[in-house]
Amino acid sequence: MSNLFRSMVTVIKVFYKYSEKEGDKKTLSKNELKELLINEMGPIFENASNPADLDKIFMALDADRNGTVDLNEYIIMVTSIIMLCEETFQKYK
Repeated sequence: MSNLFRSMVTVIKVFYKYSEKEGDKKTLSKNELKELLINEMGPIFENASNPADLDKIFMALDADRNGTVDLNEYIIMVTSIIMLCEETFQKYK
């Protein structure tokens, strides 16, 4: 399996690891998103435990305003973070 393919599978697996904890298994609730951000992206989202900051992140991701974050919205978030952190990631080449 190529590195890129393995990475894509990992991104999807992480989504489902957290989305399956409560409610709809195909979406992230605010609590599931908070847990994912803190556990999986800790250094980037250290302050995600602040309820106001979490609300801002959640509202920005919930593009269709249905109160959950689906896989598509999550993928957009991950891609945006990759683009923002590209310079830092160059160090790990």
